Amino acid sequence: MPIPTEPIGSLPRPEWLLAAQRLHDGVDPALDPLYEEAIRDTIRKQEAVGCPVVTDGEQRKYHNFWTYCVHGMRNMNAAGFRIPFSAGHVRRMPRLTAGPFRYRRYADAYLTFAQRCARVPVKQAVISASALSLLYPQDELPDYPRRQFIDDLLDEHETEVRRCLRRGAHTVQVDFAEARLAVELDPRGELLQSFIDLNNLALTRFDADDRRRIGVYTCPDGDGEATHATAADLLPLLFELRADNFYIALAGAADPERVLTTIARHLKPHQRAFIGVISPGDPRVETAEIVRDRVLRAARHIAIEQLGTTDDCGFAPFCDDTATSREVAFAKIRARVEGTALAARVLGVA
Repeated sequence: MPIPTEPIGSLPRPEWLLAAQRLHDGVDPALDPLYEEAIRDTIRKQEAVGCPVVTDGEQRKYHNFWTYCVHGMRNMNAAGFRIPFSAGHVRRMPRLTAGPFRYRRYADAYLTFAQRCARVPVKQAVISASALSLLYPQDELPDYPRRQFIDDLLDEHETEVRRCLRRGAHTVQVDFAEARLAVELDPRGELLQSFIDLNNLALTRFDADDRRRIGVYTCPDGDGEATHATAADLLPLLFELRADNFYIALAGAADPERVLTTIARHLKPHQRAFIGVISPGDPRVETAEIVRDRVLRAARHIAIEQLGTTDDCGFAPFCDDTATSREVAFAKIRARVEGTALAARVLGVA
C-alpha cells in the first residue's frame, strides 16, 4: 500500500478573485460564480500534479479558516480574542455578545460543490470546538451562561462533522491550530489540556468507524510568524485526542528528529501521523528528492503503515494572504506528491 499524502486545506486565491473580494463583502452572492470558477481551477490544478486527495482550497471560506461558520452573525462583535504575531500585527476573533450560539454555515456546503468538480476523493477541513470556544467573552453573558454555550457549541460542531461524513468526505480534518498558541500562553499545559478535553467531548460523540475518517491538524500558525510552541511540546497531549489521523507540521521544525522521536513515543497503534514535508512559508520550492529524504527520515521513527505526508500548514488560511503565489503553491504540492512516491519505492511499498 503506498504512503498516503493529503493537503491541509487552503490554497492561494487567484488575483481576480482577490480583486473582486476587495469590492464586495465575501458572502455577496455576486461573488458566487467567481468562487465556483476558482474552486474548479484549484481542483484541476491539484489533480494535474497527481494529488490522490484534494480540497477546494478554501476559496469560498470568507474571511478565514477560523470563523467561516459564524462570519456575519449579528450577535458577534469584532473586538474579540487577540492573536499576536511576531511581525507586530494582530489577528482578532469576533466576540459573542448574546446567545444562542449557532453556526451560520456548515462546511458540507463547500464539500458538495468540490465533489462535483473532482475526479478524486475530497477532504474537508472544519474548525475545532476549542478554537470557537474563544468566541465566548471572559465575563459571563447575561441569560446565556458559558455552560449553555459549550453545549450549543458541541452540538453545532457535531452537526457539521456529521454532515461532512454523510456527504462522503474522504477525511474530515479538525483544524486545531490554537494548540500551539495554548502552550505558548500557558507553558504549564492547563489551557492545552482544557482544549484537549473539550475536543474529546466532541470526538467521543462519534463511533470508531467515523473516527477512522476524522483527523486533527496542528500547525505553527496561519501567517508563519506567530511565536508558538514547538510540536514536541504539545504532541504528548495531542495523541490523547480521540481521532485516528494527525497532521503535524515538521518541514519547518528546528529539531525534526526530536519531533519524530516524540511522535514515535506517543502515537497509538490505531493512529496515523501525516508529517509535514513541505514548508508553505518558504519561498523556495522543495524538490521531490528533498521530500523523499524527509519521508525516509520519518520512516526511521514511524512504522510505514502509520505514516503519511502533508504540508506544514495551509498556503492561504486568511482571505487576504498573498505571500505565496498559486504557481509556487502547486509546484510545492507536486514535489510532495512525487517525493512521497519516490520514498514509497525506496521503502518497497509503492
